[in-house]
Amino acid sequence: MPRIRFAQALHDALAEEMRRDASVIVLGEDVRCGLMGITTGLVDEFGPERVLDTPISEAGFTALAIGAAIRGLRPVVEYQISALPYVAMDQLVNQAAKLRYMTGGQIRIPMVVRVTMSGAAGGLGAQHSDHNYPMLAHMGLKTIMPSSPADAKGLLKSAVRDDDPVIVYEDAKCLSVRGEVPEGDYATPLGRAEVVRNGGAVTIVAIGHMVHEALRASELLDREGIAAEIVDARCVLPLDTHTVLASVARTGRLVVADDSNSFCGFAAEVAARVAGEGFGLLRAPIIRCARPTVPVPFSPPLESAILPSAAGVVRAARQPMEAHMPAGKGADGCT
Repeated sequence: MPRIRFAQALHDALAEEMRRDASVIVLGEDVRCGLMGITTGLVDEFGPERVLDTPISEAGFTALAIGAAIRGLRPVVEYQISALPYVAMDQLVNQAAKLRYMTGGQIRIPMVVRVTMSGAAGGLGAQHSDHNYPMLAHMGLKTIMPSSPADAKGLLKSAVRDDDPVIVYEDAKCLSVRGEVPEGDYATPLGRAEVVRNGGAVTIVAIGHMVHEALRASELLDREGIAAEIVDARCVLPLDTHTVLASVARTGRLVVADDSNSFCGFAAEVAARVAGEGFGLLRAPIIRCARPTVPVPFSPPLESAILPSAAGVVRAARQPMEAHMPAGKGADGCT
C-alpha cells in the first residue's frame, strides 16, 4: 500500500467521489486555488461549475449548499478554520440538522462540511484554536474526526455518500501525518471505533491527533509495566459505545484523551456512557485528559501548558492504576 500524507488522502477522496458521482460539488473560499492544499487541482479536472469559489460568508455559502443538497446535489463545503462554524450556526443547526426531521423525511440534505485546520495549530490565539467538534455533535449532526490517512480517505468517502449532513473535522496536527492507504475504492463506515493498540491494564479512548499522543504515551507507560489499550473513536456521533465497553471489560480502567474543552466535551460524553452502561466493569474512576474550559492563550508556552499531550495522558493513565483511589481524585488527569 502507498504511504501518503493525511491531506493528500483527503484530496484523493474528494477527487474519486467527484469522478464516481457527478452530483458531488465542492464550494468554499479559495477552493479553486486549493489554498489549504486539499482541493488543489480539482477545478482543472472538474471545471468551475463543480468547484465554486465563494465570497467570505460562511452563512451564505452554507445556506447555498443546503439548498443545493435539497435539490439533489451532494455539496462538500470547506471551512478553513474551526471558528467558522460559529458564523453559520443558524444554517447548520436550525436548517441542515433539522429539516429532514421537520419534513417527515420528505427531503434529504446529503452535504458535507469539512472543517480543516481544526484545533490549536500553534500560537494562533483564542479565536483560531478552538476544537469544537463536540458542539455540533451535541446538536445532532453526524461528526467525525479521523486520525490516520487511511481513515481520512475512507471516512470522507462515507460522509460524501451519506444522505444526512456530516461534519468532518480535519485536525491541524494530523494534516502532515503519513500512513499507508489501501488502493482502490473503499469507504470506512461511520460510527465504528477501532482498537489501534492492544493492552490489558487500561483503556485509553482518543480521537484525532490525541490518538497519536496516546500511542506515544503507551510507549512510556510500557516502561512502567502499564499496558495500555488504545481505542480510536473516529466518530463523535454516532459514537461506538460497544467497542469502548468491550475494551473496558478487558481492562477495567478508562482514560479519555480529548483535545476539546473538558466541560461538556467529548471526554465527558464517553465517561458518562461508560459510567451509565458499564459501571460494573470499572475497577477505578474514569479519568479525563482534556483542555481546561478557557480560551487558548496566544503565548506558545501558555498554549502548550493547557493543551493535552502525551505527557498528560501518561499522568492520567497512572491514576486508575493505583489500588485505592483517594476520594475526589479523577476529574482531570492532565492538569
